Amino acid sequence: MPRHSLLALALLLSACSHEPTSPVVGDPPASSTPNPVALPPYKADIAYTPAAEPQPQPASPPVLSDPAPMHPSPAEMVHAPSPPAPAAPQSVYGALARQAPAATLMARRALPDQSMPVPPLASITPAEDRETYQTLSDNPIVQAAESPVSTFSIDVDTGSYSNVRRYLTSGSLPPVDAVRVEEMINYFRYDDPAPRDGQPFAVRTELAPAPWNGKHLLLRIGINGRDVPTTALPAANLVFLVDVSGSMDAPDKLPLLQSSLKLLTRQLRAQDRITLVTYAGNTAVVLPPTSGNQQARIVEAIDSLQSGGGTAGASGIELAYKAAQQSYLRGGINRILLATDGDFNVGVTDFDTLKGMVAEKRRSGVALSTLGFGTGNYNDTLMEQLADAGDGAYAYIDSPLEARKVLTHELGATLETIARDVKIQVEFNPATVQEYRLIGYENRALRREDFNNDQVDAGDIGAGHSVTALYEITPVNSTASVDPLRYAASPLRPAGNADNELAHLKLRYKLPSAHRSSLLDTVIRRDQQVALNASSEAFRFSAAVAGFGQRLRGGSQLHGWDFPQVRALAAGSIGKDRYGYRADFLRMVQQAEALGSRPVATTD
Repeated sequence: MPRHSLLALALLLSACSHEPTSPVVGDPPASSTPNPVALPPYKADIAYTPAAEPQPQPASPPVLSDPAPMHPSPAEMVHAPSPPAPAAPQSVYGALARQAPAATLMARRALPDQSMPVPPLASITPAEDRETYQTLSDNPIVQAAESPVSTFSIDVDTGSYSNVRRYLTSGSLPPVDAVRVEEMINYFRYDDPAPRDGQPFAVRTELAPAPWNGKHLLLRIGINGRDVPTTALPAANLVFLVDVSGSMDAPDKLPLLQSSLKLLTRQLRAQDRITLVTYAGNTAVVLPPTSGNQQARIVEAIDSLQSGGGTAGASGIELAYKAAQQSYLRGGINRILLATDGDFNVGVTDFDTLKGMVAEKRRSGVALSTLGFGTGNYNDTLMEQLADAGDGAYAYIDSPLEARKVLTHELGATLETIARDVKIQVEFNPATVQEYRLIGYENRALRREDFNNDQVDAGDIGAGHSVTALYEITPVNSTASVDPLRYAASPLRPAGNADNELAHLKLRYKLPSAHRSSLLDTVIRRDQQVALNASSEAFRFSAAVAGFGQRLRGGSQLHGWDFPQVRALAAGSIGKDRYGYRADFLRMVQQAEALGSRPVATTD
C-alpha cells in the first residue's frame, strides 16, 4: 500500500478518539490523491483583486536616512542527521490537523491576526536519514589597520530560520551549519524609515554597545525596501516547478506543498499566468499557461499531483525555463518557484553543474526562487545556492503558517524585485576602529574589486524586504582580541578631519531594468552612538536574534552571553508583532534553552 494511503488511514483512526470536525460548505470534495494538510482560512484583505496592469514608472535613487543606509565559494558538504519526528504540536492549528479526518483536511478554519506560527507538521521520517548543509566558518575578527575594507552581497533568504525552528520544535538542536545568522536576522521586518518619493529603498545606520560585550560597539545597517500592494504588482508569469518524486511522499512534503501553492493561487488575477511543471523520473507540463482567474482549473491540477519515481531535477529546471520563456511578460514578473526537498538523483546531479545551469538561465530575464520542504534527505545547500544563482530567494516551508507568511503576507517580496545586485562595502577608519567582525554573511563575501564590477552577481531586494547587517567593532583604546603585527607600519592618519568618523558605508545596486549600477554612500560617526536601552526596537531585536544565531553556532564571541540574556533583550523589544513571529522567536529561545546546547565560550 502507498505510504500516503497508510497515512490517511492512520489519520482516520486517530480521529475516532477526538471530537470530529465538519467540513465547511463549499469546500472541494476529497480526491484520490494525497490530501493536503489543513490550512488557516484565506482572508479577503490579503487577496488580489483584478486590476489593470500598472504602467512602469521611472525609479529614483534611494534615500539615505540620517543619522547619518556573488559568487560564493564552492560548497563543502556536510551530512547531518535529521531531527526526530516532531512532537505533537500544542497549538490549535496542530491539534486541528491531528483531529480532522482525512476527507476533511481541506476544511478552512478561523485564523486570528495575532496567532503564533504553528510548529512543523508531525511527519514520517524517511528511511534515508541524512541532510546536507554547506560547511561555514564564522567570519574572523579583522584588524582595521591591516584590512580596513569589508565587502559582501546582501542576502534576503530566510530558509535557515524556519529550518532551525523545525529542529527545535522536533526536540533537537540544529547542526551548526544549518544556522546562517543573517537569514535568522532577516526573517523579520523592522521598523526602519520607509523610502520616500517612490525610491526603491531607504538605508539607516545605528550604533550602540554590543549586548554581549559592553566595551565593543555594534553597528547596524538597515535597508528597508519599498512596499508594493499586491493589487499593484505587475502582471505575473509564474511557473510552479514541483518535485513529485518518491522522496516527496511524506505529509510535510507533497501535501504541504500542494496546500502552499493553493494559498498563492487564491491571490491570482486575470492578468497573471500560471504554468505547472512536474518532475520525477520524467518531466511533464501538467498545466499549460492558465489565466489566474481560472482558479478551479489550477487547483484541480495541483490536487492531481501524486508522488513516485526518481528525481530528474535538472530536466525539470530546463523545462520550467522553457515554459517561462514561452509566456514571457515584458515589464512583468517572470519567475519560477521550485518546490522540492532538493534530493536530485536522476540525470544531472552535480552541484556546480546545476548552479552553473541556473546562473546561465537567469540571463533570460526569468528568476528562480526555491521553496524547501521536508526532512530526512533535505538538501539545504542546493536549495540556498540555486536561489542565489537564479536571482531569487530561498524559503523553507515547515508549516502552513510559514507558507502563509511567504506566499501571502510577503508575496510582493517573494515575487517582485525592486533592486538587483545589491552590494555593501564598509571602510573602517583605523584611527577610531581597532577591530571589526561581520556577523553572518559567510558565504556572501566579495572581493574588494567586485564592488565596482557590474558583472559580478549579488543579492536582490524584493518589494517590502528588510535587510540588516551587523558589525561588532572594537574601538581604539579598548582591549584587542588580535595581537598587532610586530613589523607592521603605524596606521596612517585618515585624510581630512575624520577623527569623529568610524566608517564609510557604500552601497551599489541596479534598478530592475538597468545594466549599470548606482552608488550611494554615507559616513558613520562616533557621535551617533547611543546607550543600548536608548537604541531602537529594530536595533535591539535584531541584536537578540544575532546573539541567538551565534549561540546556536557555539557562541565563541559571546563572552558567556546566553539564552536567558537573548530572551530578555528580545522580550523588551518585540514592538508591533501583527502575526506573532516575534513571540514565536521567544518560544524558540525557550526551546533551545530547555534542550541545552553546545558549551558556551567564556573568553574575556
